[in-house]
Amino acid sequence: MHHGKYRFVIGLLLVPLGLYAVFVVSPYVQAFPIAFTDWEGLSATYNYIGFDNFVALFHDEVFWTAMRHNLFLLVSLPTIIVTLSLFFSAVLNHRGGIPGAKVYKIVYFFPAVLSIAVVGVLWQFIFEPRGGLLNGFLRAVGLDALAQSWLGDGDTALGSIMAVVVWGGVGFYVVLFTAAMAAIPKELYEAALLDGAGSVQAFFKITLPLIWNTVQVAIAFLVIGALDQFALIKVLSVGPGGPDNATQVISLYMYSNAFTYGKFGYASAIGVTLFLLNMILTLLTFRLTRRERVAY
Repeated sequence: MHHGKYRFVIGLLLVPLGLYAVFVVSPYVQAFPIAFTDWEGLSATYNYIGFDNFVALFHDEVFWTAMRHNLFLLVSLPTIIVTLSLFFSAVLNHRGGIPGAKVYKIVYFFPAVLSIAVVGVLWQFIFEPRGGLLNGFLRAVGLDALAQSWLGDGDTALGSIMAVVVWGGVGFYVVLFTAAMAAIPKELYEAALLDGAGSVQAFFKITLPLIWNTVQVAIAFLVIGALDQFALIKVLSVGPGGPDNATQVISLYMYSNAFTYGKFGYASAIGVTLFLLNMILTLLTFRLTRRERVAY
């Protein structure tokens, strides 16, 4: 009977796992040998050039600019998104939940159901320098001096895109943290209240330790996402990498080298480097955020 169950499960998983292997795993595996060639993407021939692509990458100023931007996102995005999500979740769960909490959850989560292309086009209209909603609002309240070309200015382009990423990402983690907080027994908060603990103390002494495993997973996802930011930056950037590479990131630079300049070997070297960075930073994230599991 168990053998029949296993065959049924394997039969269900065989096709999706096969598709995943062909369209996801296979390109990753192929990128490693291609990274050591000068393949241009369309030719049937190529030459093995050893580590030349990686040596060129080490001396590529644009790559290091993209790396700095990714490191900025790596630090800022997890910090801002996790902090805001924990704050909103704590407010929604305060003393059993505030009135209208379900409505607020839907409002917070709404950006997460929109496709990245829709989000990008929506915010293009908001950031549009002449008739955009943001500059229109600033002019309407008498702050004309603050109105500017948000995506066309190298000083504000990356920060503007980062704000959109935060807007789109907070809702998912609010729902995630809210579900984790709802599973905490209310008796723990009642005992803390009898002992004279305030809401802030209860959050840091009870809530945060008990949902830390969920927070750890969220930080790991956000670290990977900070390195893999591509679609939204591609849609919102003015030109490839924004004005003077102001929004250039590693994944966007890899895409440009492959499909704009025809340097598939070099782009694969960038992809291999990005893959290794992802692995290292994910392991470090789990290592640095590891805590002893708290039972209740």
